[in-house]
Amino acid sequence: MAGGNTLILLTLGAIALLLFLILYLRLHAFLALLLTSMALGLACGMQPAKVLKSIQAGFGEALGFIAVVIALGAIIGKFLEHSGGGRVLAEWMLRHSGRERAAWAVLGSAFLIGLPIFFEVGFIILVPIAWSLAKESGKSLLYFGLPMAAALTVTHAMVPPHPAPAAAAQLLGANLGRVILFGIALSIPMAISGGIFYALWIAKRLFIPVPAHASAGALRESGPAPPGVAVVVLLVTLPVLLIFAASVSEMAGSRSSTVFGFLGHPFVALTATTLVAICIFGFRRGLNRDAVYRMATESLVPIGTLLAIIGGGGAFKQVIVDSGVGPYAASLLASSSVSPLILAYVMAAAMRIAQGSATVAIITAAGIVAPIVRNIPGYSPEIIVLALCCGGTVLSHVNDAGFWLVNESLGMTVPQTLRSWTVMKVITSIVGISMVLAVHAAFS
Repeated sequence: MAGGNTLILLTLGAIALLLFLILYLRLHAFLALLLTSMALGLACGMQPAKVLKSIQAGFGEALGFIAVVIALGAIIGKFLEHSGGGRVLAEWMLRHSGRERAAWAVLGSAFLIGLPIFFEVGFIILVPIAWSLAKESGKSLLYFGLPMAAALTVTHAMVPPHPAPAAAAQLLGANLGRVILFGIALSIPMAISGGIFYALWIAKRLFIPVPAHASAGALRESGPAPPGVAVVVLLVTLPVLLIFAASVSEMAGSRSSTVFGFLGHPFVALTATTLVAICIFGFRRGLNRDAVYRMATESLVPIGTLLAIIGGGGAFKQVIVDSGVGPYAASLLASSSVSPLILAYVMAAAMRIAQGSATVAIITAAGIVAPIVRNIPGYSPEIIVLALCCGGTVLSHVNDAGFWLVNESLGMTVPQTLRSWTVMKVITSIVGISMVLAVHAAFS
């Protein structure tokens, strides 16, 4: 087995190999993680059989909990999308906020919708509302489009059951309920800083007209009437409320903590919410059992790739642990003045800038830093997860699919998208890590 600084050099070489496989050879991130895990283990002197056992153990540990959470979240999001409840919520908030506070209404509704729904899906659902508001007001499309995008992208990167924060919580051994609650609390100022303060500032200086391909007719679809606002809000917040009740009961030492602990476990909270979504957004809107089954199946298809990448990240993490790299690097970090929060943030940010995907960046960075920072005194796993997620959401540019979705949907040029969307992402990331560092300094 290699030792000392050789382990660190081999790990840096493995990270370089991972980026080479993804960026230059265009290999899928799952295969790249698998090959890199094997290469690192063998290079560190592990026996081939031990390398394969580490990969198997890491893959299983990463997915044993999180696969259930992500699958249930995907089903909830699919039925909410199908029901039209997202648009109902957005339109209700617009009616009650007034046109002068429309940007706040768009941000608030996008934030709630973004809790269970993936960024891309939520964006497609809500962008017709931004088109309509921009046409009616004559304002820059950024005035409405950027608040919507900010809220959706922040929740996607920061709040489980979205794949990246959920996987990071699993890899770092964090309490998922606390990560959800802390992630929501941190996401609010992040979304406001980029989606209100910067968005309204740049909207006054960069006029973006409604694109020619925008269709106001996209706001209305044929079919059963969408659900009421109260039902939508209940569904979106139900798992959060159950998990919050369990956390409060545990901290208070209540006699009912066992019952609340069961009901507030992510498995139970999300399963209950899934059943409510199927009944209200499925059966009560006229879907038969075959249609409900088909929708649930369709919702699970896109997450196959995500689960494979999460498992690959878990395998990479386990090889780092078993090869001795993790413990050695942890001892170096513990004796240095470098904050584990900064290390986690920079690692995730570097992966995001290099390969584009926030999900891949956060999961890969979590696999790398988990063995190094996991047991350092004074740093909870939850706050390290938040630092990772803040880094993974930074600097979306031309290698990110989300960049092009915003670019095309809002009808902007590449320079305009860089000035608006990319800068907004940087601002939300910096605000997020600044608050993480401030909170840790205040309570450590």
